[in-house]
Amino acid sequence: MLIDSHCHLDFPDLAPRVPDLIARAAASGVGRMVTISTHVSRYETYRAIAEAHPEVLFTVGTHPHNAGEEPDVPASELEALSRHPRCIAIGEAGLDFHYDRAPRDVQERVFRTHIAAARATGLPLVIHAREADEVMIRVLQEEHGRGRFDAVLHCFSSTEALARAGIELGFYLSFSGILTFRGSTELRRIAAEIAPRERLLVETDAPYLAPVPHRGRTNEPAYVAETAKVLAETIGVTPAEAAALTTANFLRLFTKARPFVEAAAARSAA
Repeated sequence: MLIDSHCHLDFPDLAPRVPDLIARAAASGVGRMVTISTHVSRYETYRAIAEAHPEVLFTVGTHPHNAGEEPDVPASELEALSRHPRCIAIGEAGLDFHYDRAPRDVQERVFRTHIAAARATGLPLVIHAREADEVMIRVLQEEHGRGRFDAVLHCFSSTEALARAGIELGFYLSFSGILTFRGSTELRRIAAEIAPRERLLVETDAPYLAPVPHRGRTNEPAYVAETAKVLAETIGVTPAEAAALTTANFLRLFTKARPFVEAAAARSAA
């Protein structure tokens, strides 16, 4: 079974079609998916999707684009909301200096609050990083020095320096459809030569970044199978081995998801 570790089922391109998307994912071997929070204020939406669909898990957090809209959500609120059984992580949170849709100092402050919540809950942090590698490395190293926390660098498309820094801290790297793009030679090298196999995950980041051969379409969880195929080729394993590897890695990081994934596996075996 494959798991789409990062998608946005509440976004307008996907929300009206969730049952169909889940069925299409299952037909492609994708048994579970995580719908990712971008606003704490939309928590009830994520919760409702997950409660309505056994295949869906969710997170709680504020995307860096929205840090200016939610600058003062305390770690205690994130901790309280994350107690829902199907809420398996904090985030996504981080730094995005490409669009700068929120002031950089606010992004960093909100990011550090999410790190504190991840540390307090023991849940992994889903990290968004874009064109902010130097500051990201500094923040992660400083915060890790204050106390360990687990994390995934989602939709990894950054530099080798950030990959190495994350790996040194024990983090995971999640690869999206970008891995399949013709120009992503360096990203495939990082996946093959820098990232340990036991730290690899796959995701869609749907509705964005559809992989080849679906590039240009609205992305959906079923398409994570295409990314997994390219990851398999990149690291020299079969697609089945890549599925087993990335699912095992997912469960090692997102420990709270284990009973939900094991239930799916048991039903499939039956």
